[in-house]
Amino acid sequence: MIRLVNLVGARPQIIKASAVSRALKDQYASHVLERVVHTGQHYDPGMSQVFFDELGIQPPHINLGVGSGPHGRQTAWMLERLEELFSREHPDVVVVYGDTNSTLAGALAAVKMHIPVIHIEAGMRSFDKNMPEEVNRIMTDHVSTLLFSPTEAGFRNLVREGFAPDPSPPYHINNPRIFHSGDIMYDNSLYFGERAESKRSLLTQLEVEEGRFVLSTIHRDSNTDDPERLRSILRGLRNIALGEGIPVVLPLHPRTLHVLEQMNEKEELLEGLKILPPVSFLEMILLEKTAALIITDSGGVQKESHFFRKPCLVLRPHTEWIELVENGTALLVDADENRILEGFRRFFGREDLTFPAFYGDGKTAYFMIDRILELFSNDHGTS
Repeated sequence: MIRLVNLVGARPQIIKASAVSRALKDQYASHVLERVVHTGQHYDPGMSQVFFDELGIQPPHINLGVGSGPHGRQTAWMLERLEELFSREHPDVVVVYGDTNSTLAGALAAVKMHIPVIHIEAGMRSFDKNMPEEVNRIMTDHVSTLLFSPTEAGFRNLVREGFAPDPSPPYHINNPRIFHSGDIMYDNSLYFGERAESKRSLLTQLEVEEGRFVLSTIHRDSNTDDPERLRSILRGLRNIALGEGIPVVLPLHPRTLHVLEQMNEKEELLEGLKILPPVSFLEMILLEKTAALIITDSGGVQKESHFFRKPCLVLRPHTEWIELVENGTALLVDADENRILEGFRRFFGREDLTFPAFYGDGKTAYFMIDRILELFSNDHGTS
């Protein structure tokens, strides 16, 4: 029996981990003992616990309760508590997701105790090391034993950084194995897409029509903590709502709301926008499915726009999901109100866009678990 720690800390990771948990319960319960560990990086119940409740996801066995703080302090607290946890639990493998401080802390704590690290969403690069997430994902990749990239571009990034594309077993930290695996969030989008229909009354509450509104999310500190960038983004959204007459739905992240509360022109900047508190995962899926266009600084939402065949404006100068930009269905507009409006006019109402199957077949979690089991088989052991 393999003892596996499934490590989460931020809202998107809770969703990603649910695909692995679901597959483990479905086919691998006799082979893998799973322990879901939540660092508590996102501690607001509206941003975390609601997902376990609404989606029927297994609650975490352990919550470290780290909470918010500066990057260095938060990561240090996680390292200390994870090291204590791993010493007590003796996991055989630790699975981490994406690029948060929880990801990096989990990888460092595990590797220093000689526990193999599995990185899901490996190889993604924005090529901007000013982003803390870029540093986290690079460092995590380079201490991992199995690396699962959701895209061919991510796989190529790893090869360029020195990873062998097809090494011989056994696999370990000095001989890691990389895969172009597909994306577990596509698994989840298929699984939860139908359930999201139960939230359709939200459209009535918002007084919007399917296919006739824009969905936007803003949460990255590079946008929220720079008042001028935030002003420019909100002016761009307001131009769409008031100037173009198309409703803009904006669920407000707590970080964004906190910054806005400190700004004298809050009411002016939000004029004409349909403001919501943070929405549940199923509500977000419904909004993504029924919007005409998505405007976001979230990496996960960028991908989900593709899953649901919606064009996307990216509120960042770079993106790790470069295949979407190359495909012509995502556009980098940064925090520029003029480029936001131009992007809206370029995409709104378009019916000639295509959305290739970049992210697998919806069974990525099963592929990943099979590869983890092979790691511990006689032929693919870590010794």
